[in-house]
Amino acid sequence: MKRVEDIFNFQAIADDCVKCGKCIPVCTIHQVNSDEVTSPRGFIDLLGEYQQGNLELDKTAKNIFESCFLCTNCVDVCPNTLPTDMVIEEVRADIADKFGIAWYKRVIFYLLEHRKVMDFVMKFGLMFKTCALQEDKVKGGERARFSFPMVKKGRLLPSLSRVSFLNSYPEEILAPKQKRPNIRVALFIGCLANYNYLGIGESLVEILKELNIDIFIPKEQQCCGAPAYFTGAIDSVERMTKANIEYFESFMNECDAMLIPEATCSAMVKHDWQLFFKNHNMPEWEARAKKVAEKIFMATEWLDNNTPLQEILKTKGTFDTSVTYHDPCHAKKVQGIYKEPRNLLAPNYPMVEMSNSDRCCGFGGVTMQTEKFHFAELAGKPKAAMIKETKAHYVSAECSACRVQLSEALNSAEVETVFKNPLELIAEALKK
Repeated sequence: MKRVEDIFNFQAIADDCVKCGKCIPVCTIHQVNSDEVTSPRGFIDLLGEYQQGNLELDKTAKNIFESCFLCTNCVDVCPNTLPTDMVIEEVRADIADKFGIAWYKRVIFYLLEHRKVMDFVMKFGLMFKTCALQEDKVKGGERARFSFPMVKKGRLLPSLSRVSFLNSYPEEILAPKQKRPNIRVALFIGCLANYNYLGIGESLVEILKELNIDIFIPKEQQCCGAPAYFTGAIDSVERMTKANIEYFESFMNECDAMLIPEATCSAMVKHDWQLFFKNHNMPEWEARAKKVAEKIFMATEWLDNNTPLQEILKTKGTFDTSVTYHDPCHAKKVQGIYKEPRNLLAPNYPMVEMSNSDRCCGFGGVTMQTEKFHFAELAGKPKAAMIKETKAHYVSAECSACRVQLSEALNSAEVETVFKNPLELIAEALKK
């Protein structure tokens, strides 16, 4: 059993909670499981009791703390800005230490940490995908042909690609010399965009080519560590973050920015890396993570604020197909990014706002998408209904985790709206 001095200081957070209840209405898990125990102030109270030794970290407590979606809605409205998401992430590390991590999650984290093995596994999986999956070209995914563990028949899953994004392009893509504006950006692609949604990276490359910007694609980049971090696999997080930082430091001085077309990945690199090292008493690495973060930007954020892309798009034609925009939790709430993608979509697409674009889609991480998928399903239903009400042809968000969740929610609700990353829509507009 852990000594009190070895346990993260949950009591300090619990003492600062005034029990005002503002977190309750916006809490994603409380919206689908209205129990005070699974609410932000409930989580915080229980963690305080755990700190004092009054709560055993047993399977019941494990089940409670693994029910949080980590959507940060509670942090956004809390008068004391209590980091409920962060303390949940820290207790999950204690849970993992006591109960271990399920074998299939360990396999996932191992593959994310070893790209060459992952490349092989993805190619091997393609040989058998037609046996278990059926391609849905309209929705852009694969439907399960039959039910298997934690995946029901008909569930829409991300597509598998023969060649990853990182293996599809050279490391350097230079703009023509006579047009080059002396800007060089690096790309951090994210795992889902690398292996499943290749159109995201392809579109970003096309946009940067249109802007005559030099592109550097770092081939040795690893997963940002978010899936492992949200699950409590701190050993994997530490290895991946340190490896990435050391690698980024080798070329960042030669780049004006590193663009990430993913809300969760960019939030992890810009925000959570520093937090992780701070909470685990690694000040040197915290400082190095902070330095790296200075050049990290979500793709639409940087494109809207640093290039003439919006003006170029205004010279292109407009589409009849309308777009509704979903705000990923890790974009708007964590990074304050929501205007930029809309600014770049509005010149070419009729924009229709849904009733609550801020509401969490319900992705929630690896655990929520596997053994707790019933919660993800419940969270996705109202979001699918909001999207249906807009009658938009596309729903867009700069987040592939949201894409996985919303695509399945729309599939389950038989809503015809199709998910597209804003970069895919922008690249299409540039071709007009």
